[in-house]
Amino acid sequence: MSQYLDIIILLVVVVLIFQKLKTLLGTRPDMEERQQTEIKAAKILTVVAQELEKQQKEEKETAPTITSESTTELSDTDKTLKEIPNFNKESFLTSAKKAFELIVTSFAKGDTQTLEMLVNNKLYKKFQEIINQRANDGITSETDFIGFDSAEITHAEISKNNIAKITVKFISEQVNLLRNKEGEVIEGDEQYIQNITDVWTFERALTSTSPNWLLASTKK
Repeated sequence: MSQYLDIIILLVVVVLIFQKLKTLLGTRPDMEERQQTEIKAAKILTVVAQELEKQQKEEKETAPTITSESTTELSDTDKTLKEIPNFNKESFLTSAKKAFELIVTSFAKGDTQTLEMLVNNKLYKKFQEIINQRANDGITSETDFIGFDSAEITHAEISKNNIAKITVKFISEQVNLLRNKEGEVIEGDEQYIQNITDVWTFERALTSTSPNWLLASTKK
């Protein structure tokens, strides 16, 4: 702040010098006096200009270097995320939360068509097996998704074959039920809201033209 104040004071001095010079020249002094005044003014302006340049140089040298994020302060996960082209953490988490809700509700409904678009082939087969088994046993699933308590990226990695994997920890509130053929509740409670923690891993091939991330694994 003191450097800025010094510069302001010097600028004021410059203005006063010009005003003084203008006043003297306006009174039409003799040639010698006019020349002496101009010389003095020029010397003072030179000193002021040099001082201003010095102040500005010192200010640049002492000013902290501002970067968007210091790589030395980043976690290993954030460093990996920076290696993913056009990656934005906020946008990814927003999309991941939407995908989570859609996958959970689609799985409960047995909507394999939607699941096929959101999960990879390996996980899709597992989901399909569970859905088919429930159908064979006459069991129906119901999920009432309430909302998220939190969602955060806990891990990220890029494999040798350029597959990016991002793990997200979701904490959500849900009401989950299983009913038998007779419609009786055999698991869960209609009046009980569960606080559930899920750890999901999404993946995307960095060489792919598709920007979509697919769910690759789930665990509680």
